[in-house]
Amino acid sequence: MRPAGRPRTLPLPSGRTAPPGEAAAVTAFIDRLPGGSCALDMNGRITFVTPAGADLLGAGPDELVGALPWEALPWMDVPQVEDRYRAALVSHQPQAFTVLRPPDTWLAFELYPDPSGVSVRITGTDPSESAPAPPSASAAGPSRAVLLYQLMQLAATLTEAIGVQDVVDQAADQLLPALGAQGMVLMAPDDDRLRIIGHRGYSADIIDRFDTVPLSSDLPVARVLTTGVPYFFTSFTELRRAFPATVHEDGMAAWAVLPLIASGRPRGSLLLSYRRPRAFPPGERAVLTSMAGLVGQALDRARLYDTKDDLAHRLQSALLPHTLPDVPGLKVAARYLPAAQGLGVGGDFYDLIRLDEHTVGAAIGDVQGHNVDAAALMGQVRTAVHAHATVGSAPDQVLAGTNRLLTDLEPGLFTSCLYIHLDLTTRLACVATAGHPPPLLRHADGRTEVLPVPPGLLLGIEPDSRYPALEFPLPAGCVLALYTDGLVEAPGVDLDDATAALAGLLEQADPADLDAMAGTLIRHAPAPGDDIALLLISPCG
Repeated sequence: MRPAGRPRTLPLPSGRTAPPGEAAAVTAFIDRLPGGSCALDMNGRITFVTPAGADLLGAGPDELVGALPWEALPWMDVPQVEDRYRAALVSHQPQAFTVLRPPDTWLAFELYPDPSGVSVRITGTDPSESAPAPPSASAAGPSRAVLLYQLMQLAATLTEAIGVQDVVDQAADQLLPALGAQGMVLMAPDDDRLRIIGHRGYSADIIDRFDTVPLSSDLPVARVLTTGVPYFFTSFTELRRAFPATVHEDGMAAWAVLPLIASGRPRGSLLLSYRRPRAFPPGERAVLTSMAGLVGQALDRARLYDTKDDLAHRLQSALLPHTLPDVPGLKVAARYLPAAQGLGVGGDFYDLIRLDEHTVGAAIGDVQGHNVDAAALMGQVRTAVHAHATVGSAPDQVLAGTNRLLTDLEPGLFTSCLYIHLDLTTRLACVATAGHPPPLLRHADGRTEVLPVPPGLLLGIEPDSRYPALEFPLPAGCVLALYTDGLVEAPGVDLDDATAALAGLLEQADPADLDAMAGTLIRHAPAPGDDIALLLISPCG
């Protein structure tokens, strides 16, 4: 259901579709051109080929479309083909090369790139009249422009990496396709062992065999950690000569083993592997070493972030209630969903306080900020609310006393909080709020209302603030929903519309199963840009 007045999302207009007559004219135009044509996407895969182009390539369109040329056509598996394609993408300039299609057919390829892909013209040629083919990548390596572009692109991408897994994913996404490598392993020391923290292109069996190998092992990935010197092996023979104990298990033909340097010290090692032989000329070796340095610095930052993030989340977890009290005549369900990675730990909290046999207090709140300070202040607020509630204070007094404590502490952070006192004998409740989203009350017939709680100032601003309370009945079969703003706030969405949508979900949910109801509300929450706390309460019996 969509609440009245809520914005409606319209689909984006589709791209232009050529009329049948125009499409036929374009096809006829292409067929009249000499030679053949094909198109490649930004990943190098063939998206279109003319019949004449397929004839020249010696394969059917079904074999070619969707494939990489150097994989579908073995005779194109030569370094200059892939290198010229990458050069076209980087320079945005036409490229050309000549290749022999066995046994004796020479083909000339002209590449015309744009931001959407590459158009390719294919013609037969006489090699004696053609310009000499560009030097192969195995001899000269990728062009200087390609390597510099890859270096800058990696640097820009890694600045956005937050945690270790981000570094692993972004390094693999950038390095493997850009360098033509087929495998990557990232390793870091852990006590006296080398732990694999991420990989791409290798089976789990191989990774398991090499994970946590001793740092004293006679392996290049361990040696670079002690020497800080990279290794480049153009063949397994060369690798075996340097490290006689090495067994050829990965099926690769060439390897680069690079130290991950940060603050002048090796912090890990990076293995890049290639299925084809590779010479690693000096220019390429220098750029690979620089790329590894960028990965090492990003990894150092990411490991520090992960350590702090883990500490903050463990602190927050320790401050939240592990279980809620079992109160006769009351059903409860609670959920906490942390914010998305990169925003830090938040200060959302909830609590259920058993006051005596027939009365219960419930609190929910949100401390400003996403850091360890917010988590620590959350613990202080929860403790203060609990202390004032257990001595029998009314909701307005609970919030007023907690507010005075926060203003005395001067934490520099503000807190929203809502506290409800529930009397299960009289079926009456009393609620006060300090700048917190209003609770929702679902009646037994499904009708859901937003409780009109008088507004109160956020905690920690004005020491003498007052928090007027609202008393309301708890009808049989009702469900009371307390939540933090992360459950309803989203960019570009009106808060009243979002609250109405949440009320609609509450209406449709089954009140007999509060856990399922809580799960439904959390699943329909916006993307977790903020913490979410949810507490559902239902008097029964």
